[in-house]
Amino acid sequence: SHFKGVSLPVETIGWDEAHAYCVAAGMRLPTEAEWEYAARGGNSAARYGTLDAVAWDDGNSGSKTHEVGQKQANAYGLYDMLGNVWEWVADWYGYYGSDSVNDPQGPSSGQDHALRGGSWVYSPRDARASLRVRYAPGLRDKDVDVRAG
Repeated sequence: SHFKGVSLPVETIGWDEAHAYCVAAGMRLPTEAEWEYAARGGNSAARYGTLDAVAWDDGNSGSKTHEVGQKQANAYGLYDMLGNVWEWVADWYGYYGSDSVNDPQGPSSGQDHALRGGSWVYSPRDARASLRVRYAPGLRDKDVDVRAG
């Protein structure tokens, strides 16, 4: 990790490393649909609370990651679903179709994987459950980590 600390999120890992960790631990990366469902915590709004209550972003982070669990949890008891660090998901990045679907599956192949959640270096407007970005699997950055399940 770029930022050191026992309770800081582990960051600066690529998708392959995140996936390998999950496999070794007997877990897996969530799909995008699973991640968004968990992030929303049963709430259909963009955020499960006021921005400063739930997320670290470039407006309040002091240009660094923060210890996990310092912001308000969502209704499912999950912390840090928005802001602090981006989280890898299992899916390849692809554009959504116009049809409404339940538990959509991502593309079976691609060049980039999806990241969810926003981070300490991104704008406050990016800390929302629906935001998704694309990132090459081998790239590493100090605002990207993994949430296994």
